[in-house]
Amino acid sequence: MFNIEEELKKLPDQPGVYLMKDEDNQTIYVGKAINLKNRVKQYFQSSRNHSLKVKKMVQNIRSFEYIVTRSEMEALVLECNFIKKYNPKYNIRLKDDKHYPYIKLNIKDAFPKLTIVRHMKKDGGKYFGPYTDVQAMWELVDIIKQTWALRTCSRNLPKDIGKERPCLNYHIGKCYAPCAGHIDQAKYSEMVEEVEDFLSGKYNSIIKKLQDDMQKEAEQLNFEKAAALRDQIHAIKKLEQKQNATTNSMADQDIIAFAKSPEDTLIQVYFVRQGKLVGREHFYLEDTEDETIETIFRDFIVQFYADATFIPKEIIIERVPYEMDILESYLTAKKGSKVKLIIPQKGTKHGILELASKNAELTFGRFGEHLKQEEQKTTGALSELKEALGFKKTPYRIEAYDISNTQGIQSVGGMVVFEGGKPKKSDYRKFKIKSVVGANDYGSIEEVIERRILRMRNEQEENSFTKVPDVFFIDGGKGQVSAAEKIVTKHGLNIPVCGMVKDDKHRTRGLLYKEKEVVLLKQTEGFKLIARIQDEVHRFSIEYHKKLRSKAQIQSVLDDIKGIGKERKKALIQHFGSVERLSQATLQEIQEAPGISKAVADNIYAYFHIHA
Repeated sequence: MFNIEEELKKLPDQPGVYLMKDEDNQTIYVGKAINLKNRVKQYFQSSRNHSLKVKKMVQNIRSFEYIVTRSEMEALVLECNFIKKYNPKYNIRLKDDKHYPYIKLNIKDAFPKLTIVRHMKKDGGKYFGPYTDVQAMWELVDIIKQTWALRTCSRNLPKDIGKERPCLNYHIGKCYAPCAGHIDQAKYSEMVEEVEDFLSGKYNSIIKKLQDDMQKEAEQLNFEKAAALRDQIHAIKKLEQKQNATTNSMADQDIIAFAKSPEDTLIQVYFVRQGKLVGREHFYLEDTEDETIETIFRDFIVQFYADATFIPKEIIIERVPYEMDILESYLTAKKGSKVKLIIPQKGTKHGILELASKNAELTFGRFGEHLKQEEQKTTGALSELKEALGFKKTPYRIEAYDISNTQGIQSVGGMVVFEGGKPKKSDYRKFKIKSVVGANDYGSIEEVIERRILRMRNEQEENSFTKVPDVFFIDGGKGQVSAAEKIVTKHGLNIPVCGMVKDDKHRTRGLLYKEKEVVLLKQTEGFKLIARIQDEVHRFSIEYHKKLRSKAQIQSVLDDIKGIGKERKKALIQHFGSVERLSQATLQEIQEAPGISKAVADNIYAYFHIHA
């Protein structure tokens, strides 16, 4: 049994991070301290000077943990990592679920290619972005494709050089075919470096090179090629004009301004690269009424730059943040060179900051009504569910489940998660039913909920499976609900189970809870949220089932052909892309597939053409 009074006595007089936990052992607040003993004790002393938010938090604290660090900056980094990991309820949280795209060059490869990705990884690749304006990013990609003939294939080079013929891109001038040895690694690397310069905004050197190439082609009377180069130059200049000059220097800067209401705060960030405005983004921070703007700026800067691909030398800010010296040290350490936080009082930088501040106010006003509507759809809907179901607290994490099968074949379960009234797709999970034979929805629900609860209890590292849901939603009626309740009771848990019931037209009708149907008016946000959850879990489980069924059909077709085993199936699908293309291939094309002998090729061709 955790005794808070006894644990407070054990706290060290050292810097570190502390984690406050509730009755479900969920982390509800993460903090940093120069002196852990003094800081943590303050929460449990007289509450007269505590803000309303802190008072509410303290009421929910049932235990705490702490980690000692060597310095305050080390504590700052650890605090940031824990906030991202646990998403604690009472911290200022930078909600950025949009996952803006990056342009990636896999420069560790001998012949790099360009891809669009949504997440950065420590894989040796070079990332550019994130791009808040996706249309502008695709303009960049189009210019690159027109100007540089980078490969797009998935061949393993240089290992696979000479093994296959060049693809269509080579024949239409979109690739130099390194796969066939038509360009060496050194020449290809020069081209990749030019792409890197272009993505870094160094347009002048690229334009000059293209102009030189255009002149050479014109002199050799290659007018079509010269015209293509001319068009590429125009496209780059047009792109450059969109990125209006912001300063008369060539500096890289971020400009951070804010707008605030009594309840919430909007942070606006302008991105200036080489003196040009290349993008802007805003972040809406909710429930900041008890926080000073200095603390908000401090927490925002730490979280925003934690995963940043690029940190400029200058960050122009509207307000001096709390712990500014530590922040500069933190950013400098991350960048590897000096980073300055600047609060300009006059001059060009002050003018840029004023512009950002005015735009923050305009954005705040423009999005205010929209955000209120969004809040009603999410937190308002959850409040309605709380009242309708008679819950003591508003449900935050809802997990919904559905079973899908076709006449009992390959039953699967789908789990979707809604947090704060919004889908959290990173926590969605798929289940292949293992212990149930045939179309048995009740048994399948039992298996899925059992596996979910066992993962929740047995996982060593905290992740999406260790989170305790506030309520289970099951797509179905009394039978499905009873099946889930049986497993919840078996494990001694107190998680409510509701059934999402449908009408005769297979549309959402309401919830089934404690053997009674809870009907909400269709125009209420609570009803609309139930419908969204039911539609989403049904869609998710059906898609998974279709995918498995499609794979099974592919397997069954190829299983009928003599000489086709597991490895050859895989190789054939990789080579031809689909069973349909394989069925349309000539005998010679099948014989040219890797690992296929003449006898096996004859069997494949005969199966699709002679026995068809």
